[in-house]
Amino acid sequence: MSVDVLLGLQWGDEGKGKIVDYLTPKYNVIARFQGGPNAGHTLKFGDTKHVLHQIPSGIFHEGSLNVIGNGVVLDPAIFQKEILALEKFENYNPSKLKISKKAQLILPTHRILDAAYENAKGAKKIGSTLKGIGPTYEDKISRNGLRAGDTLGADFMDKYEVSKKRHLEILSKYDFEFDLTELEDAFFKGIEFLKTFDLIDSEYMLNGHLDAGDKILAEGAQGSMLDIDFGSYPFVTSSNTTTAAACTGLGVAVNRIGEIFGVFKAYCTRVGSGPFPTELHDETGETLRTNGGEFGATTGRPRRCGWLDLPALKYAIMVNGATRLYMMKADVLTGFEEIKICTQYKSKDGSVTDQIPHDLSDDTFSPVYETLSGWSEDLTGVSSYDGLPDTVKRYVEYIEKAVGLPIDIVSVGPDRDQTLIK
Repeated sequence: MSVDVLLGLQWGDEGKGKIVDYLTPKYNVIARFQGGPNAGHTLKFGDTKHVLHQIPSGIFHEGSLNVIGNGVVLDPAIFQKEILALEKFENYNPSKLKISKKAQLILPTHRILDAAYENAKGAKKIGSTLKGIGPTYEDKISRNGLRAGDTLGADFMDKYEVSKKRHLEILSKYDFEFDLTELEDAFFKGIEFLKTFDLIDSEYMLNGHLDAGDKILAEGAQGSMLDIDFGSYPFVTSSNTTTAAACTGLGVAVNRIGEIFGVFKAYCTRVGSGPFPTELHDETGETLRTNGGEFGATTGRPRRCGWLDLPALKYAIMVNGATRLYMMKADVLTGFEEIKICTQYKSKDGSVTDQIPHDLSDDTFSPVYETLSGWSEDLTGVSSYDGLPDTVKRYVEYIEKAVGLPIDIVSVGPDRDQTLIK
């Protein structure tokens, strides 16, 4: 069998968690392949709403195995809090969660380094979640990181102290106050808790499931426009968020990849700093934020909102090789008499392009819009795609024609049942 990949095609927060939860019954294994507690995947079923940060979004289905892959950076303290919050759910089974021994650990000093680095940038802040993600990946690449499997060794504390000493030497060069005591206390409690779970050689396990004919869904975090190589650099995350990362983040070969599901909102949002060509600084943007509940699942920060950006969407489809599209939050656009879609960018010299420039600075490029008719109907109670207003269908068809791929799912609300198959 193959590994299907699900990922975001914008700047994150596209609604990936809901789709993973919806698709999970079709899969034997759900595996996270990158990112860490900077992710916030929101699931809603009935009256229950839950946000997952490091744990795969298939955790609420008893029939599926969930794996935290080697490409993930894991904070033991946050992991413990996440697990304890899950214990109240009847359908949560801890034996169904496995963790790669090769997953990198986020140390307390990584979080402090993250805050110190961000503070030193002043007005040029990236908009980090301050979860220690960047410094952890930095240690991984420089071959100084600690991994989940290291916690099983007798020399773990020695390794930890070496890393801590090196981090404190770096921090001594910054004018930044911190208290390590509380963070370390939570960290070591989290380490002991982590060791009660199955720490596995996940690449062997996952390939074994494939050989046995099982289906695997690889779950990505953040979004394609935050990819360290292909996103709006330097305002990006510290990992690769595109399809290729599923191979390196899980240990599966390229020829094992099957379908690639691209998730995007019917409009655009972004958290933190960085280019956002279609951002709306007016009442329309505020209405999108209010109607969509656009506040970060991890940080709580208000999300920047704007119209759908087709050049960025087509770019993300291209670099990921997306085979199917899922459009989220169509219900949020209800009430707009007109809906705009960015089709090109216009530079200061008057030239236009539908390609993502090397440096997509807000003061260099402006969006070129096409205007479509909006709709006033409440979509949240619609139970089938055929039941949608014609204006919504025309919006979907316009996007399909522009990007050259069908949109298989249109979401009209956060609940599992508000998922319309086209």
